[in-house]
Amino acid sequence: MATKSQPRVRVPATAKAGEIVEIKTLISHEMESGQRKDADGKPIPRKIIHAFEASFNGKVFFAATWYPSVSANPYQSFFYKAAETGEFKFTWKDDDGSEYAATAKMTVA
Repeated sequence: MATKSQPRVRVPATAKAGEIVEIKTLISHEMESGQRKDADGKPIPRKIIHAFEASFNGKVFFAATWYPSVSANPYQSFFYKAAETGEFKFTWKDDDGSEYAATAKMTVA
C-alpha cells in the first residue's frame, strides 16, 4: 500500500551573516521503479521523485535531478551561506505530476 510522501527539513533557525550552514532534507517516498509486479502479476506503475529544488526568498540556489536508482526515502544535504533573514522553500517533483513542498525560516543576525 502506498504511503503519503512526507517531506522533512532541518534548517538552523538562526545564523550569523556569512556563516555556512548545513541544510538537511528527507522525504518519505517509495520511489517505485516501475519494474516490479503486484500480487496479480500486473506491473506497478513507475512513481519516482525526479527533481528537487531549494530556494531562498524566491531565488533557486540548489537543484538536483534524480533517477530511478535513487533509494526510497531520498535524503539530500547541502550547504548555504547565510546573508539575510528569510524563508527557504524546498520542492520535490514526482513523475506523476505530484509536487511536495516544505518551508523553513532562518533569521540572520
